[in-house]
Amino acid sequence: MGEATNEKMNITVCLTTHNGEAFLREQMDSILAQLDREDELVISDDHSVDKTLAILRAYNDPRIYILPSKEFGNPAQNFEYALQHTKNKIIFLADQDDIWHVCKIKTMIKYLQTADLVVCDCRLIDEHLNVIEPSYFRLNNAGSGLLKNLLKSSFMGCCMGFNRKVLEKALPFPKNISMHDQWIGLIAQKYFKVKFIQQILVDHRRHKKNYSTTGGPSKNSLEKKLVSRVQLAKKLLWHLWKKLPLRLWCIKLM
Repeated sequence: MGEATNEKMNITVCLTTHNGEAFLREQMDSILAQLDREDELVISDDHSVDKTLAILRAYNDPRIYILPSKEFGNPAQNFEYALQHTKNKIIFLADQDDIWHVCKIKTMIKYLQTADLVVCDCRLIDEHLNVIEPSYFRLNNAGSGLLKNLLKSSFMGCCMGFNRKVLEKALPFPKNISMHDQWIGLIAQKYFKVKFIQQILVDHRRHKKNYSTTGGPSKNSLEKKLVSRVQLAKKLLWHLWKKLPLRLWCIKLM
């Protein structure tokens, strides 16, 4: 459980990209404006062939760490790669298309004094900044609960901030996992203190070329979604089994 502290908590923001030139500058500017000198923005690119990398390199900011570009093919592997290169106590996830509200980090840090993973609300916007849905929480009936979030995830990566101990428990991601934010959220829900806050702190942009479908209609069929949930449940149970104390293993073997 999180403990209240006045200690300065340095931040790492993990941003993943893939052909994101259209909206990347807005997102970068909204993040960098909130970072202190000791904070970092770790960026992992999934083999972009547009101007994404040129845009990133043009910032020439010592807080920015651009990892060697690789070809992942899905956001979960891309985020795992970025997360493996973080160093600070508090970690945020960021998408390439969004805009963070000016008080996002400051507000969530306040709640991270006593919680281990915090999820803020966001509004969905289109490529022209028109509001599609004013509250993702209301749209998705978001909230806490292990079973609830296994069946239908309330954990949206761009709205999450968490302590390093959550990351250490969640890594490495299970093989072929489809939703990194749901996995991190479920691990936090099981082992740590999770808090959902009502403040809308992100404009999450939906458009035709989104890297993921989070916050929008899923591209998967009902059958595929059910299979994904069953596989995720199995991976979570296996994770819990592996983490059993040695004394419980001994009891089970008697």
